[in-house]
Amino acid sequence: MPPAQYELSDPPSDAISAIKYAPESLQLLVASWDKNVYLYDTSESGGRLLRTYQHRAPVLDVCFGDDDGNAYTTGLDWDVRHLNLSTGEQAVLSSHTAGVKSLVYSLQHHLLISASWDSTLHIHHLRSNSSQPTSIVLPSKPFSISLTATKLVVAMASRALHIYDLASLASSTSSLPKTTDSQGGAAIPISVEPWQRRESSLKFMTRAVACMPNDAGYASSSIEGRVAVEWFDPSPESQARKYAFKCHRQTDQGIDVVYPVNALAFHPVHGTFASGGGDGFVALWDGVAKRRIRQYQRYASSVSAVAFSRDGKFLAVAISPGFEDGREGVGEGDIKVFIRELGPNEAKGKGMKQ
Repeated sequence: MPPAQYELSDPPSDAISAIKYAPESLQLLVASWDKNVYLYDTSESGGRLLRTYQHRAPVLDVCFGDDDGNAYTTGLDWDVRHLNLSTGEQAVLSSHTAGVKSLVYSLQHHLLISASWDSTLHIHHLRSNSSQPTSIVLPSKPFSISLTATKLVVAMASRALHIYDLASLASSTSSLPKTTDSQGGAAIPISVEPWQRRESSLKFMTRAVACMPNDAGYASSSIEGRVAVEWFDPSPESQARKYAFKCHRQTDQGIDVVYPVNALAFHPVHGTFASGGGDGFVALWDGVAKRRIRQYQRYASSVSAVAFSRDGKFLAVAISPGFEDGREGVGEGDIKVFIRELGPNEAKGKGMKQ
């Protein structure tokens, strides 16, 4: 019997910007340009919409906190918000001066980190009632961020990439006292040096970055149908292993059509990764062996986000119009979320070629 895939009922009405699985269950958060965050239970075929949380502006990213009851959102209202998923109550933690593109939570350090088009990071210490959010100025506009247990990767414009040590980042930003106007206000600017500064291996604009679950490195993707795989270890031997490859390209009447690689996600158990492209395909890759494991059937529109469940048994795929085909407007069935149940070895690496 082939692995099952089903479509979530009650999808968003506008483009999907992010999807995230819960840390303790098969609940799934979906952020959308329709100014809503959706919470689904995906434990049964067809899924079930549990609740919708309205925002003031399009929501660009979402993540869970320590448990299934708390989430955090960002978007074009410039705010970083805490969202109580049980009550629906929202609280502004800090405000940027432009749209906020990305948001991640470090369970090990209890840090919530947001990256905004105002070229800053905001660092929030969620376990501390005595410290105020802090702001770190970046050299360029951030496009995507990701983290491991020990490191934060920030991919920016101009091919800039910063890697921060999370323990150092936590200690550098934890000792600032709260001011009386800190509730939902501006963060305190500080200067923190990254652990490493790098130039992206990709020549064109970065679309996504995702860190390996074993804390060894990261993958990044670009608008020009390429993915790069790199390792944190700065030694010449380790850096010699980095590479980039072409993907999400289709041949049309003898012409190579290049699509953006919009989404990346690593499998939490096997360490392989999924990529989703503007061509409507999702592929699984073994980054160490430099091999494609498999490619799934083409979806009706561009793949905008992918996410693995905490145990790696399910892969969520969000599709939304990317307008790569020149069509304007949203057609029937263009915005959907699919849940694929993976076979025991479906996402397992194939090993090195002999």
